Amino acid sequence: MSEVVDVRKVLAQISEPFQQRDLVRANDAIVRVARLRGDFPWHTHEEDELFLCWEGRFRIEMEGRDAAELGEGQLFVVPRGVRHRPVAERDAAVLLLERPETKQYGNP
Repeated sequence: MSEVVDVRKVLAQISEPFQQRDLVRANDAIVRVARLRGDFPWHTHEEDELFLCWEGRFRIEMEGRDAAELGEGQLFVVPRGVRHRPVAERDAAVLLLERPETKQYGNP
């Protein structure tokens, strides 16, 4: 049975940058939230990764491509295999749509 999830309440429980929390599973995907602050390590995934800016602003830097600048309500998909990292100059929050097996720090 489905339950209502209060995204703001879940985010309020996250104090450290880059900590993630799983919100719900929908079909073959997990909806996650995370706090962002500073530079995340460069990494890649074997699947696409969807970023939706929930609070604040951040950018997604990508190797060999222009960075994607996101503000509240904007989303961007990093294609599989693209080396990337989110960077937030100030506190921000992101909603992610990923496969359950997606590793936060990517694939080696």
